[in-house]
Amino acid sequence: MSKKKKEEHSEGSIMENPDVIVSKTEEFFKDKKKRNFTSVIGGVLILAVVALFLYRGHLETQNEEAQEEMFQAVYFYEADSLSKALNGDGLNYGFLKIIGDYPGTDAANLANFYAGSIYMNLGEYKSAVRHFEEFGSSDYLVQARAYSLTGDGYMEQGLYADASKFYQLAVDYKPNESYTPVYLQKLAIAHENAGNYADAAKAYGIIIDDYFKSRLLQEAKKHKARLEGLAQ
Repeated sequence: MSKKKKEEHSEGSIMENPDVIVSKTEEFFKDKKKRNFTSVIGGVLILAVVALFLYRGHLETQNEEAQEEMFQAVYFYEADSLSKALNGDGLNYGFLKIIGDYPGTDAANLANFYAGSIYMNLGEYKSAVRHFEEFGSSDYLVQARAYSLTGDGYMEQGLYADASKFYQLAVDYKPNESYTPVYLQKLAIAHENAGNYADAAKAYGIIIDDYFKSRLLQEAKKHKARLEGLAQ
């Protein structure tokens, strides 16, 4: 076989080699798939940005509507018409309707706090806890207060471990001289009710050590000594 024919035969063999053909085809489709995948990712990101923009616009509109609807419910609440504040009066929305119809809005979030407060007043502690746990705020006073009220709801049900958890959250959330000692006292009471005397004494000890200007100082000293005796 001449050199030329050998080269032709060699080239022909390469072109006809199924392994080589498969390899080249796989590379082609991998490159194409990669290009398609990149295009898909780009399209998804664009759609996500557009969807987020539209959702935010919708949420702002919903929030404005909810705030207008909530005006009368707040009026009922401040007038101690708790049933109307919660359920409405047939013409105006109550907090529960705002929560249900405007989920995700700031107004619905605040309505959860109001609803929790009303249920606490009505002695419906499970419902109170459910709404307080749905509420969230960046305000250092309001959020700690919500944690504390959640703890109160659990305390009323005799669920002292759960109460302790939320009182601890209130204690830890942006501590301050005015309210943290109160939350520590509640934490101590919850621990004592659960039979955790050492933890209760420790909570009073924090008042003594860190909040010695508090009006609760003398009471904390008295209870700490008593609980340390029980813990032995």
